[in-house]
Amino acid sequence: MARPADLLDDILDDIDALFLFSPSGSYYERAQAIDGVDVVVVSPENTVSADRFVELPVEFKDVRERIRFGVEGALSEGVVEDGDDVACAAPLLGENIDMVVRTTVDESAHSGIYNLFAHSRADPGVIRDVFEVAIELGKKGQKGKPVGALFVVGDAGKTMNKSRPLSYNPFEKSHVHVGDPIVNVMLKEFSRLDGAFVISDSGKLVSAYRYLEPSAEGTDIPKGLGARHMAAGAITRDTSAVAIVLSESDGLVRAFKGGEIVLELDPEEY
Repeated sequence: MARPADLLDDILDDIDALFLFSPSGSYYERAQAIDGVDVVVVSPENTVSADRFVELPVEFKDVRERIRFGVEGALSEGVVEDGDDVACAAPLLGENIDMVVRTTVDESAHSGIYNLFAHSRADPGVIRDVFEVAIELGKKGQKGKPVGALFVVGDAGKTMNKSRPLSYNPFEKSHVHVGDPIVNVMLKEFSRLDGAFVISDSGKLVSAYRYLEPSAEGTDIPKGLGARHMAAGAITRDTSAVAIVLSESDGLVRAFKGGEIVLELDPEEY
Protein backbone atom coordinates (compact mmCIF):
# COMPACT_ATOMS: atom_id res chain seq x y z
CA MET A 1 0.00 0.00 0.00
CA ALA A 2 1.31 3.42 -0.97
CA ARG A 3 1.96 5.96 1.75
CA PRO A 4 1.50 9.75 1.48
CA ALA A 5 5.28 10.14 1.76
CA ASP A 6 5.68 8.13 -1.45
CA LEU A 7 4.13 11.03 -3.34
CA LEU A 8 7.15 13.14 -2.43
CA ASP A 9 9.58 10.82 -4.21
CA ASP A 10 9.59 12.92 -7.38
CA ILE A 11 10.39 16.04 -5.37
CA LEU A 12 13.15 14.53 -3.28
CA ASP A 13 14.67 11.99 -5.69
CA ASP A 14 18.33 12.64 -6.59
CA ILE A 15 18.49 16.13 -5.08
CA ASP A 16 21.91 17.68 -4.55
CA ALA A 17 20.92 19.64 -1.45
CA LEU A 18 18.08 20.09 1.00
CA PHE A 19 17.39 23.69 2.04
CA LEU A 20 15.82 24.19 5.47
CA PHE A 21 14.34 27.64 6.08
CA SER A 22 14.55 28.59 9.80
CA PRO A 23 14.37 25.00 11.08
CA SER A 24 14.11 23.94 14.70
CA GLY A 25 17.08 22.10 16.18
CA SER A 26 15.26 18.75 16.16
CA TYR A 27 14.19 19.17 12.52
CA TYR A 28 17.76 19.98 11.52
CA GLU A 29 19.08 16.89 13.33
CA ARG A 30 16.59 14.66 11.51
CA ALA A 31 17.61 16.17 8.17
CA GLN A 32 21.29 15.67 8.98
CA ALA A 33 20.62 11.94 9.34
CA ILE A 34 19.69 11.65 5.64
CA ASP A 35 22.52 9.98 3.71
CA GLY A 36 23.99 11.50 0.56
CA VAL A 37 22.29 14.93 0.79
CA ASP A 38 23.90 18.23 1.76
CA VAL A 39 21.73 20.14 4.23
CA VAL A 40 21.73 23.94 3.92
CA VAL A 41 20.14 26.15 6.57
CA VAL A 42 18.71 29.51 5.46
CA SER A 43 17.84 31.69 8.43
CA PRO A 44 18.49 35.10 10.02
CA GLU A 45 20.90 33.40 12.46
CA ASN A 46 22.68 30.05 12.54
CA THR A 47 21.03 28.90 15.76
CA VAL A 48 21.52 25.21 14.88
CA SER A 49 25.28 25.56 14.17
CA ALA A 50 24.86 24.28 10.62
CA ASP A 51 28.00 23.59 8.59
CA ARG A 52 26.30 25.02 5.48
CA PHE A 53 24.52 28.26 6.34
CA VAL A 54 23.09 31.11 4.27
CA GLU A 55 22.11 34.27 6.12
CA LEU A 56 18.61 35.60 5.53
CA PRO A 57 19.27 39.29 6.28
CA VAL A 58 15.74 40.44 5.52
CA GLU A 59 12.49 38.58 6.01
CA PHE A 60 10.12 37.99 3.11
CA LYS A 61 6.44 37.44 3.83
CA ASP A 62 6.04 35.86 0.40
CA VAL A 63 7.42 32.30 0.66
CA ARG A 64 8.27 32.17 -3.04
CA GLU A 65 10.45 35.28 -2.74
CA ARG A 66 12.05 33.91 0.42
CA ILE A 67 13.01 30.69 -1.35
CA ARG A 68 14.27 32.51 -4.42
CA PHE A 69 16.39 34.78 -2.21
CA GLY A 70 17.79 31.87 -0.21
CA VAL A 71 18.75 29.87 -3.29
CA GLU A 72 20.41 32.88 -4.89
CA GLY A 73 22.26 33.51 -1.65
CA ALA A 74 23.54 29.94 -1.61
CA LEU A 75 24.74 30.36 -5.18
CA SER A 76 26.43 33.68 -4.35
CA GLU A 77 28.17 32.18 -1.33
CA GLY A 78 29.36 29.11 -3.25
CA VAL A 79 27.21 26.68 -1.24
CA VAL A 80 25.56 25.29 -4.41
CA GLU A 81 26.41 25.37 -8.10
CA ASP A 82 24.58 26.18 -11.31
CA GLY A 83 22.43 23.21 -12.34
CA ASP A 84 22.09 21.69 -8.86
CA ASP A 85 18.67 20.28 -8.03
CA VAL A 86 17.55 21.32 -4.56
CA ALA A 87 14.52 20.73 -2.36
CA CYS A 88 13.39 23.60 -0.14
CA ALA A 89 11.52 22.96 3.10
CA ALA A 90 9.95 26.07 4.61
CA PRO A 91 7.10 27.33 6.81
CA LEU A 92 4.01 28.36 4.86
CA LEU A 93 0.93 28.30 7.07
CA GLY A 94 2.60 28.51 10.47
CA GLU A 95 5.93 28.86 12.23
CA ASN A 96 7.03 25.28 11.62
CA ILE A 97 8.21 23.79 8.31
CA ASP A 98 5.14 22.45 6.52
CA MET A 99 5.94 22.54 2.77
CA VAL A 100 8.57 21.24 0.34
CA VAL A 101 9.26 22.45 -3.20
CA ARG A 102 11.92 21.46 -5.75
CA THR A 103 13.88 23.83 -7.95
CA THR A 104 17.02 23.89 -10.08
CA VAL A 105 19.75 26.43 -9.38
CA ASP A 106 20.01 28.69 -12.43
CA GLU A 107 22.98 31.02 -12.81
CA SER A 108 21.18 32.98 -15.56
CA ALA A 109 18.45 33.94 -13.06
CA HIS A 110 21.06 35.38 -10.68
CA SER A 111 19.73 38.91 -10.07
CA GLY A 112 22.28 40.31 -7.63
CA ILE A 113 19.65 40.95 -4.98
CA TYR A 114 21.34 38.75 -2.36
CA ASN A 115 24.64 40.57 -2.61
CA LEU A 116 22.81 43.89 -2.40
CA PHE A 117 21.08 43.03 0.86
CA ALA A 118 23.61 40.77 2.58
CA HIS A 119 26.85 42.60 1.82
CA SER A 120 25.94 46.28 1.92
CA ARG A 121 26.83 48.74 4.64
CA ALA A 122 23.24 49.94 5.16
CA ASP A 123 20.74 47.96 7.22
CA PRO A 124 19.01 45.42 4.90
CA GLY A 125 15.59 46.49 6.18
CA VAL A 126 16.33 50.08 5.19
CA ILE A 127 17.29 49.03 1.66
CA ARG A 128 14.05 47.06 1.43
CA ASP A 129 11.99 50.04 2.65
CA VAL A 130 13.57 52.34 0.06
CA PHE A 131 12.94 49.75 -2.66
CA GLU A 132 9.28 49.64 -1.68
CA VAL A 133 9.00 53.44 -1.97
CA ALA A 134 10.64 53.37 -5.42
CA ILE A 135 8.43 50.50 -6.57
CA GLU A 136 5.27 52.23 -5.35
CA LEU A 137 6.32 55.40 -7.17
CA GLY A 138 6.99 53.36 -10.29
CA LYS A 139 3.52 51.84 -10.19
CA LYS A 140 1.53 54.99 -9.46
CA GLY A 141 3.79 57.85 -10.50
CA GLN A 142 3.18 61.35 -9.19
CA LYS A 143 -0.44 62.37 -9.75
CA GLY A 144 -0.72 59.81 -12.53
CA LYS A 145 2.41 60.93 -14.39
CA PRO A 146 5.73 59.04 -14.63
CA VAL A 147 8.35 60.24 -12.19
CA GLY A 148 12.05 59.64 -11.68
CA ALA A 149 13.83 59.45 -8.33
CA LEU A 150 17.27 58.76 -6.88
CA PHE A 151 17.87 57.42 -3.36
CA VAL A 152 21.41 57.07 -1.97
CA VAL A 153 21.42 54.70 1.00
CA GLY A 154 24.29 54.38 3.47
CA ASP A 155 27.63 56.15 3.97
CA ALA A 156 25.68 59.40 4.30
CA GLY A 157 28.58 61.50 5.59
CA LYS A 158 30.76 60.81 2.57
CA THR A 159 27.80 61.20 0.21
CA MET A 160 27.04 64.64 1.68
CA ASN A 161 30.69 65.63 1.18
CA LYS A 162 30.43 64.65 -2.49
CA SER A 163 27.24 66.61 -3.13
CA ARG A 164 25.75 70.06 -2.72
CA PRO A 165 22.24 71.35 -1.95
CA LEU A 166 19.89 72.42 -4.73
CA SER A 167 17.40 73.92 -2.30
CA TYR A 168 16.53 73.94 1.39
CA ASN A 169 16.78 70.60 3.19
CA PRO A 170 13.36 69.66 4.61
CA PHE A 171 14.97 66.97 6.78
CA GLU A 172 17.65 69.13 8.40
CA LYS A 173 17.70 68.61 12.19
CA SER A 174 14.83 66.13 11.90
CA HIS A 175 14.87 62.55 13.15
CA VAL A 176 12.51 60.86 10.72
CA HIS A 177 13.25 57.47 9.21
CA VAL A 178 12.29 55.74 6.00
CA GLY A 179 9.71 53.01 6.54
CA ASP A 180 7.36 55.23 8.52
CA PRO A 181 4.16 55.51 6.41
CA ILE A 182 4.03 59.31 6.85
CA VAL A 183 7.68 59.67 5.86
CA ASN A 184 7.13 57.49 2.80
CA VAL A 185 4.35 59.83 1.69
CA MET A 186 6.75 62.76 2.12
CA LEU A 187 9.36 61.01 -0.01
CA LYS A 188 6.85 60.49 -2.79
CA GLU A 189 5.84 64.16 -2.67
CA PHE A 190 9.42 65.46 -2.71
CA SER A 191 10.40 63.07 -5.53
CA ARG A 192 8.85 65.40 -8.11
CA LEU A 193 11.64 67.90 -7.43
CA ASP A 194 15.24 67.64 -8.61
CA GLY A 195 18.06 66.09 -6.65
CA ALA A 196 18.81 62.94 -4.71
CA PHE A 197 17.65 61.76 -1.31
CA VAL A 198 20.44 60.86 1.12
CA ILE A 199 19.58 58.20 3.72
CA SER A 200 21.81 56.95 6.52
CA ASP A 201 22.76 53.32 7.24
CA SER A 202 20.01 53.16 9.86
CA GLY A 203 17.34 54.75 7.65
CA LYS A 204 17.43 58.36 8.87
CA LEU A 205 16.47 60.90 6.21
CA VAL A 206 19.58 63.07 6.07
CA SER A 207 18.71 65.26 3.10
CA ALA A 208 16.69 65.82 -0.05
CA TYR A 209 17.50 67.94 -3.11
CA ARG A 210 21.18 66.94 -3.24
CA TYR A 211 23.17 67.39 -6.43
CA LEU A 212 25.73 64.57 -6.54
CA GLU A 213 29.19 65.69 -7.64
CA PRO A 214 31.46 62.62 -7.91
CA SER A 215 33.44 62.38 -11.11
CA ALA A 216 31.67 60.35 -13.79
CA GLU A 217 35.01 59.39 -15.35
CA GLY A 218 35.33 55.63 -15.50
CA THR A 219 31.65 55.03 -14.76
CA ASP A 220 30.16 52.73 -17.38
CA ILE A 221 26.37 52.48 -17.62
CA PRO A 222 24.23 51.06 -20.44
CA LYS A 223 23.37 53.36 -23.32
CA GLY A 224 20.05 55.12 -22.99
CA LEU A 225 20.36 55.77 -19.27
CA GLY A 226 20.74 59.39 -18.29
CA ALA A 227 22.34 61.68 -15.73
CA ARG A 228 20.44 60.25 -12.77
CA HIS A 229 21.85 56.76 -13.44
CA MET A 230 25.33 58.13 -14.14
CA ALA A 231 25.28 59.92 -10.78
CA ALA A 232 24.09 56.75 -9.04
CA GLY A 233 26.93 54.74 -10.55
CA ALA A 234 29.54 57.35 -9.70
CA ILE A 235 28.49 57.93 -6.08
CA THR A 236 28.43 54.18 -5.33
CA ARG A 237 31.86 53.80 -6.92
CA ASP A 238 33.32 56.51 -4.67
CA THR A 239 31.48 55.60 -1.43
CA SER A 240 30.15 52.53 0.37
CA ALA A 241 26.57 53.56 -0.38
CA VAL A 242 24.07 51.83 -2.62
CA ALA A 243 21.79 53.81 -4.90
CA ILE A 244 18.27 53.01 -6.00
CA VAL A 245 17.01 54.75 -9.11
CA LEU A 246 13.52 54.96 -10.56
CA SER A 247 13.78 55.82 -14.24
CA GLU A 248 11.28 58.36 -15.50
CA SER A 249 11.77 57.23 -19.12
CA ASP A 250 11.33 53.45 -18.92
CA GLY A 251 9.80 53.10 -15.45
CA LEU A 252 12.32 50.51 -14.24
CA VAL A 253 13.93 50.44 -10.80
CA ARG A 254 17.68 49.85 -10.76
CA ALA A 255 20.09 49.37 -7.88
CA PHE A 256 23.74 50.40 -8.07
CA LYS A 257 26.60 49.17 -5.92
CA GLY A 258 30.33 49.63 -6.42
CA GLY A 259 29.67 51.69 -9.53
CA GLU A 260 27.67 48.98 -11.30
CA ILE A 261 24.04 48.00 -11.80
CA VAL A 262 23.42 44.98 -9.59
CA LEU A 263 19.64 44.71 -9.88
CA GLU A 264 16.97 45.79 -12.34
CA LEU A 265 13.23 45.19 -11.98
CA ASP A 266 9.90 46.32 -13.38
CA PRO A 267 7.60 47.68 -10.65
CA GLU A 268 4.56 46.38 -12.51
CA GLU A 269 5.88 42.82 -12.25
CA TYR A 270 7.03 43.03 -8.65
